Amino acid sequence: MSKQQKTSWESSAKWYDETVGEKGHYYHEHVIFPNLLKMMDLKGAKVLDIACGQGILARQLPKDVSYLGVDISPSLIQSAKEQAHQKHHRFLVQDATGKMVLKEGDFTHATIILALQNISNPLQVFKNIKKHLVPNGKLFIVLNHPCFRIPRQSSWGIDEAKKLQYRRVDSYLSPLEIPIQTHPGKGDKVQTLSFHHPLSSYSKWLKEADFLIEEIAEWVSDKNSVGGRARMENRARAEFPLFLVLECVGKM
Repeated sequence: MSKQQKTSWESSAKWYDETVGEKGHYYHEHVIFPNLLKMMDLKGAKVLDIACGQGILARQLPKDVSYLGVDISPSLIQSAKEQAHQKHHRFLVQDATGKMVLKEGDFTHATIILALQNISNPLQVFKNIKKHLVPNGKLFIVLNHPCFRIPRQSSWGIDEAKKLQYRRVDSYLSPLEIPIQTHPGKGDKVQTLSFHHPLSSYSKWLKEADFLIEEIAEWVSDKNSVGGRARMENRARAEFPLFLVLECVGKM
């Protein structure tokens, strides 16, 4: 059994499906999808969605876009099929870190949305994607920002003297394997794993897999605070991005 199989979200599939819903959680709907779809030129596109979960990206795409979503969790793939809006959208159970069995090798776009940090071997994922993209095909990676959002190693603090909210980071360069409890406070022991890597590691792996980074985007929350601390909270929210986005192109 591969390590990625061990880190599957199958045990948390029901919780994830209920939490994300049909349109995604708040940030999917208000930040990620509006910005991502602007970045992607989807005219005549054929999209490969890695770690697709229950298919939330598929339901945001224009009707004429060809789509294949893959995920290691059978339960999430079943949910994706049940919620599919387009007959030409397909979903397969696949391990993105293993040998993906796909008939197609001509995808124009590939996506990994808020999933790479739950995968133990990003390099192999990039190599697998490269095999199935057309020359100069695009890869879009959306990450919880690895510089500012590190589970158990980053947090908010308040400097009362300066009346500022700041971001505290206790560890960054060291790779980390961080267990995350799926249902905190409920007493069960169901966990998923989050893998932290510095930005330089992603750059190195993409280069090794024959990708070039064309653009780096950083997206902030669109929420607004109210109350006595609203000014400092809104300023901090605008300064520290939630998400890092890498737009990559496969070298010929």
